[in-house]
Amino acid sequence: MEIVQHKNDIWGQEVLLGVSWDLLWLVVVASFAVIIVHLLVMALRKRAEQPATEGTRLNRHAKSDRIFHWVMAISTLVLLFTGILPIIGVKFGWLTIHWISGIVLTASVLFHIVRALFWQDPLSMWVAPKDLREPFDSSQKPGKYSLAQKGMHLAMTLVVLVVIGSGLVMLSLIDTPFWTRGAWLGEGALGWVFVLHGLSTLALIALSALHIYFGVRPEKLFYTRSMIKGWISEPELEAHHDPARWMPDKIV
Repeated sequence: MEIVQHKNDIWGQEVLLGVSWDLLWLVVVASFAVIIVHLLVMALRKRAEQPATEGTRLNRHAKSDRIFHWVMAISTLVLLFTGILPIIGVKFGWLTIHWISGIVLTASVLFHIVRALFWQDPLSMWVAPKDLREPFDSSQKPGKYSLAQKGMHLAMTLVVLVVIGSGLVMLSLIDTPFWTRGAWLGEGALGWVFVLHGLSTLALIALSALHIYFGVRPEKLFYTRSMIKGWISEPELEAHHDPARWMPDKIV
């Protein structure tokens, strides 16, 4: 199975054409395999009693952060569907929807970067040495974000930035209502852009599938609820987090 595809340019030299989309099925199968293995492992474990949702409500996500999350999620899914469906043979007018979704994703990420740098604590998402003990010590509870959440955030950050960067380069080479296409990039360099965009897209498919799966797990549903309604209960905080490392404000 090839990772990339090649073609001959007008001078007969071999240049990169883009990623081999045979990898798409490998990514899909691998993602489902990870999910199935996790399902089996969790089925063999004794299910822990879920903490109560009643009691004092604590603020986990501000409204602006929840809006950002869902704008990013929707634009990402639209990008993936409009980018992948034509590859597997579903034909429709996808290009305009695709690049508009890319602009929305870019704007939302820029908003998040500015907010994180000036109104939030960016170090709260940084993996600290203490976090590495979580998988091996059940008494080691995280602050606001667990090691798994920080790892997912880091992976999504890197992949989304590559998707956006390569996508913006490709966008500059097509006609839009705002500009006409340019021809400033050679075939060799453009091939690398296609490869980066394709590989990051495949990684984004896998990460999105895992993120959705863990988001609907019964023991993780309170996190999904907090991304919709903004709050977790005090019992949920005590069960899953260390109040000494993170104590959110009460919702009045």
